Amino acid sequence: MRTLERFAAGLEALPTAVAWYLEEIAESRGRQELFLRQSPQVLEALREHALIESAVSSNRIEGVEVEQARVATLMFGRPAPRDRNEEELRGYRDALNLIHTRAESLPIDEHTLRELHRLSRGQAPDGGQYKGRDVDILQTFPNGSSRLRFRTVPAAETPAAMKALFRAWSACLEERRIPYLVLLAALDLDFLCIHPFRDGNGRASRLLLLLGCYQAGLQAGRYVSLERTLEENKEGYYEALERSSSGWHEGRHDPWPYVRFVLYAIKSVCRELEARVGQMAAPRGAKTQLVEQALGRLSGSFTLGELERACPGVSRDMIRKVLKTLRARGRLGCTGRGPAARWHREGTWP
Repeated sequence: MRTLERFAAGLEALPTAVAWYLEEIAESRGRQELFLRQSPQVLEALREHALIESAVSSNRIEGVEVEQARVATLMFGRPAPRDRNEEELRGYRDALNLIHTRAESLPIDEHTLRELHRLSRGQAPDGGQYKGRDVDILQTFPNGSSRLRFRTVPAAETPAAMKALFRAWSACLEERRIPYLVLLAALDLDFLCIHPFRDGNGRASRLLLLLGCYQAGLQAGRYVSLERTLEENKEGYYEALERSSSGWHEGRHDPWPYVRFVLYAIKSVCRELEARVGQMAAPRGAKTQLVEQALGRLSGSFTLGELERACPGVSRDMIRKVLKTLRARGRLGCTGRGPAARWHREGTWP
C-alpha cells in the first residue's frame, strides 16, 4: 500500500516534528499576507530573480546547465535556443509561468502533471508522455561503477499506477483528515517512486510542489526560489528520498523523512521571503551595511553569486557597486572576470 493509500486508510499518525513544521509555516503564511498588502513593489523586485533561480537550479540538479551570460536572455527574451540544455531551460520557464499565472485554476491531477512535464521538457518528443520502457534509478560513483538505487514501477503498469495515485489524492482531500501540505509531500514521494516519465521526473516533482504551495495559500515560491532551496540542500533531499522510498513497493516504507524534508524546505522559503522583504525595506545606507556584514562573515574567496545568496534582498547591481567601492579602497581583491571571478578580502576586517 503506497503512501497516499495508507493515509486514506487512516494508517498513519502525524509525528510531533511534522506538527511543529506545519505550525511554523502557518505563522509565516499569516505574515506573508501582510507583505502582499504592504510591500507589493518590494515583492515585484524579487519576482524576476526568483524565476531565473528556479529554472536554473531545477535544471542544474539534473545536470542541465546553461552558459550564465545566456540565462537572462533566454528567460526574458526571444532568442532561439542553441542546444538541448537551452531548450529545457526555456521550457522550465514556460512551466513556471503557467503556475505563476494560473495556479488557482490548475487542478492537481494527471492532466496538469503531464502538461507541466511537457512544458518543462522543452521540445522533447516524449514530453508529457509516460515512459515506454522500464527505467530504474541508478547511482553512479566517481570510479564509473554504479548500483541500483531504486526499481521504479514498470512501464506497463505506470498508467494504472498514476490513476490510482490521483484517486488516492482525491480521497485524502475529501476526508480532510491529514493536513494539505503533508498530503502534498506524500503525493510527491509516490510520484517520484512511480517515476512515470523517461526523463524529467525530478523537475516535474518540483513544479508539483510549487503548484501545491500556491493552492495551500503560500505564494513565497513566486519571490524566493523553492528549487534553489532544494538544490542547496541536495544531499539532504536525496538522503530523505532514499530513506522514504526503501520498502515502498511492499508498503513497508517510512514516508516521514521525505515529508519532513519537504516541510523544512517550504518553511525555509517562507523565512527567506520575510528576511528579504525586511532587508529591501531597510533605510538608506542599510543595504551597503548588509553587504559589508556578509563580506565579514565569508571566509576565503567567493563569487558574486555566493555573496548574493548571503545578502537576500540586495540587488546584484547594489552588490557590484559595494564591491567596486571596496576594491578601490584596497579592502577587496579580485581574480578573473565576469560571474566566475573570485573575490577575496584584503587586510584586517572587523
